[in-house]
Amino acid sequence: MVFTTIIVLIVALVLIGIIVNAIQQHKNKIESDRRSELSKQKAIIDNTEAALLGAEQIPISQRLIFILQRRILGAMKAAKQIGDNSSSANESIKTVEDNLKGIDVNKPPPSEDTFQLPQSDKQVIQFIRGIKTMRALLRSEFKKGRIESRVFLAEDKLLERLQLRANVDTLIRRGEVAMKNNQLGSARQCLEKAIGALAAQPNP
Repeated sequence: MVFTTIIVLIVALVLIGIIVNAIQQHKNKIESDRRSELSKQKAIIDNTEAALLGAEQIPISQRLIFILQRRILGAMKAAKQIGDNSSSANESIKTVEDNLKGIDVNKPPPSEDTFQLPQSDKQVIQFIRGIKTMRALLRSEFKKGRIESRVFLAEDKLLERLQLRANVDTLIRRGEVAMKNNQLGSARQCLEKAIGALAAQPNP
């Protein structure tokens, strides 16, 4: 009888241990998923803020700035819901909400004709990289159903024109330098690439 009781107690303890371990593993998984999602939302905030910072030198529309700021706000609210209890979370959300209220989405974008590209190749590369990042973010918001098709097409077309202009101007610049250095083969190659890039566009 005593032996049977001991066996039953041992089995009960083993079962309790298994159950406790399973519960702990489940809690660890939930916490791991929470941290992963929180990290994802913070990455969205950081990437979008970096894109907006780079956009200060690019003639983009107020509507695109609104879209990117709204993306940041959405990520901030999602992070707070997940469990971002940092003291600055509410303040940051309030700041972005105020920024959104001050944006006039109907204001026309700056004229592309008056825009001057940076002079150094390094700055131009950063400029093109910034445009590509904004196009990727814009596409992401469109796929999530947060932007109408007409808005997406208009904004993406503007960024595409700026990207094309940067590429073509850079090629022409390099071609001119090559001609000055009597490197006619390189100059011709640069100019042919520029012409090819323009010819590939469906619109003038």
